[in-house]
Amino acid sequence: MDDRYGMDVLAAGWKARHRRELARVPAARDTVVEVAEDGYCGAVTRVEAGLVELEDRHGRRRMFPLGPGFLVDGEAVVLVPPAAAAPATPARTASGSLAAGDACARVARPSRILVEGRHDAELVEKVWGDDLRIEGVVVEYLQGVDLLAAMLDDEPPSADRRYGVLVDHLVPGSKEERIAREILRGKHGAHLRIVGHPFVDVWQCVTPRALGIAAWPEIPRSIEWKIGVCRAFGWPAGDQADIARAWQRILSHVHSYRDLEPSLLGRVEELIDFVTA
Repeated sequence: MDDRYGMDVLAAGWKARHRRELARVPAARDTVVEVAEDGYCGAVTRVEAGLVELEDRHGRRRMFPLGPGFLVDGEAVVLVPPAAAAPATPARTASGSLAAGDACARVARPSRILVEGRHDAELVEKVWGDDLRIEGVVVEYLQGVDLLAAMLDDEPPSADRRYGVLVDHLVPGSKEERIAREILRGKHGAHLRIVGHPFVDVWQCVTPRALGIAAWPEIPRSIEWKIGVCRAFGWPAGDQADIARAWQRILSHVHSYRDLEPSLLGRVEELIDFVTA
């Protein structure tokens, strides 16, 4: 006689035999995950200290504990930390240069790179920081190209103290182009290199692809550009703290030179070559 219930219905392990085993999914960056409890859906941005951060399509971010309680493609899963990637050989910096391994930072040179503002300096540091430390190059910001002439008079460049300057919106006919031309014709021009990108602000040097947008918004001249961008993205723009948070959100999408426009990449490399020659 066939006993479909088995010989001992109280035997140990009867629960485990019918328990469904959930798939274990690594929380790799950009994996789209839904939180089963409240339906929050977003892409993985980072994993830290047993938590996973998800960013939804509106740019909002939330942290959740790793483990069960998630859905991927509608299926319940257990979210686990991603496996540590084996280091590439040879390792490269964010700028694409060969990494110098355990080499110590060089003592700063007298020569340096000057940029217009804090955001420019932070972007250069994020992508070229490793290279600049090995070369001993310091990046300083001016708070505007209008202050460049006075700074050069206070601390003149020389054959042993070269300055490379990165300028926003350096296009024919612009105020920036006029200032750069006058300075290069002056007494400091021999030991100075001024280059720039064509964009209104360094924010635009981050590619739309890196941000997941089709293009940067067009902002009317009557509206301050960064405020207009924040409003177009639906971000707060009430004060300077809001602008700073917006920039940090943009900068978080920059991981290497691939996330930047070529018109900036070439200019920064040119300045590094100039001040280290």
